Amino acid sequence: MGINTVGVVGLGTMGAGIVEVFARNGLDVVAVEISDAALDRGRANLTGSTDRAVAKGKLALEDRDALLARVDFQVGLGALADVDFVIEAVPEHLDLKQKIFAELDRVCKAEAILATNTSSLSVTEISVATHRPNRVIGVHFFNPAPVMKLVEVIKTVVTADEVVTDVEALCARLGKVDVTIADRAGFIANALLFGYLNHAVAMVEARYATREDIDAAMRLGCGLPMGPLALMDLIGLDTAYEILDTMYRRGGRDRRHAPAPLLKQMVTAGLLGRKSGRGFYTYEKAGSPVVVPDELTPAEGTTVEGARAVGSVGVVGSGTMATGIIEVFAKAGFEVTSVTRGGEKSAKLCEALKVSLNKSVVRGRLTEEERDTILNRVTWSTNLEHLSDVDMVVEAVVEELTVKKALFASLDEICKPGVVLATTTSSLPVVECAMATQRPADVVGLHFFNPAPAMKLVEVVRTIRTSSATEATALAVCDKLGKHAVRCEDRSGFIVNALLFPYLNDAVKMLEASYATADDIDYAMKLGCGYPMGPFELLDVVGLDVALAIQRELYLELREPGFSPAPLMEHLVTAGYLGRKAGRGFRDHTNR
Repeated sequence: MGINTVGVVGLGTMGAGIVEVFARNGLDVVAVEISDAALDRGRANLTGSTDRAVAKGKLALEDRDALLARVDFQVGLGALADVDFVIEAVPEHLDLKQKIFAELDRVCKAEAILATNTSSLSVTEISVATHRPNRVIGVHFFNPAPVMKLVEVIKTVVTADEVVTDVEALCARLGKVDVTIADRAGFIANALLFGYLNHAVAMVEARYATREDIDAAMRLGCGLPMGPLALMDLIGLDTAYEILDTMYRRGGRDRRHAPAPLLKQMVTAGLLGRKSGRGFYTYEKAGSPVVVPDELTPAEGTTVEGARAVGSVGVVGSGTMATGIIEVFAKAGFEVTSVTRGGEKSAKLCEALKVSLNKSVVRGRLTEEERDTILNRVTWSTNLEHLSDVDMVVEAVVEELTVKKALFASLDEICKPGVVLATTTSSLPVVECAMATQRPADVVGLHFFNPAPAMKLVEVVRTIRTSSATEATALAVCDKLGKHAVRCEDRSGFIVNALLFPYLNDAVKMLEASYATADDIDYAMKLGCGYPMGPFELLDVVGLDVALAIQRELYLELREPGFSPAPLMEHLVTAGYLGRKAGRGFRDHTNR
């Protein structure tokens, strides 16, 4: 069916954005609201958006005028009698949507397609309010609609094939990338996104880490455009609550989708995020993106007192992470002693460091003199006894608890009193390393991210026995390294992995259930949520065996049923499908 005239019901931020998308692409639009006042607000939303586009040079003045001329603003659904396609974008309340669809069924011509922009409600339950459920479909745009490329097309068990085909063709005409999926709670993007967001809220509620540290960890550690709590404020805490509650009730009552109690309390108190001027953060005014300090904002320059002086550092390990950590410390002016198990490993480590520094010289980031100075700060050794006089030791050995505990027991005997002993573990309990020594107060986690020279983030992990002086020393060292330190308690996964890997595991379970393809899931998260990589692209880079090991640790510690590793992941790892390093994971990398 040719779609030339469309209707949009509801002209809030999302509805007005959808109107703009249609009108920009040459379609005549009937834009409908419930009252004259609401219509004026909707018109203001559209003109404000297009005026901003003109001011930024993204839309010519004449194109803006032509766009606005295609829009017919009307009060009441009766104005939609002749449209070919209508989409509603009203608040996420099932009874409201069902009422609108019942009226659209009465008003619109028989061949018209009726679409809902719902992000979480059942399209099937909405469709049965009509006498034409076969012509009802979900068309989920993402906010802001003029910018975001993704559209989720949701078909019910009775949606006619030709309706799906027509809507997919419409999406292509709009320049959008569509993914067509069945009617399931949260669809793709929200089903993966909101479990992660809810988990972040629970971290704040438990005072495991601050809002600033959680957001910084996910931005700097995963390259996300926004941290989860800032994103919740943007979405609106009331909207997030409704989506989570719907997903919990419709999605099998998974506890991870049960809204965190803190979220309900904030909604009840009117702390809705940017739109109310206050949510997890405080904003300049309602609707403003500008964050202002509040009673929870750390004072500028705040540090933990009692940091010890650190001038020399020992690094134990021979892998890529050890090389990167040596480079980071030596570049920052520390005297570094590298200890490996044998001369051959030391030679390889030294060569790897030279190669990395030479690349920096070629790229103009270092002079040859600076490179030589950095190299001269490093002493290479195969004997732990050479760490007897350093001020700090950082271990970067394999992720095996028995190996790390044996190493820390040896360091306890060798190192002088007051030395900070740090583990770079990404998933193992730091306290286990601490209790292998007679000085648990001096042990802390320093989780660097790979590649250490490039990644700005370090997670500083304090155990129940870590002293304030040890934590202060670790924070001061991170500051000298030019790294952004985030502080958290000693819990499996710390911040980044605890939030990242359950999301990746959920994506595997979604694929395993044949709900969507790996490509569609990757598209949904990149184009719908602005993620730099889709979950399956990222899993192949990280390594499926690494991801499985981390997910197992999370599950064993938290005993949350939803954290149980996806069987598909277990099977792939057993079969040797480990990702890029093995040439094959969720995709074939042998010819790439």
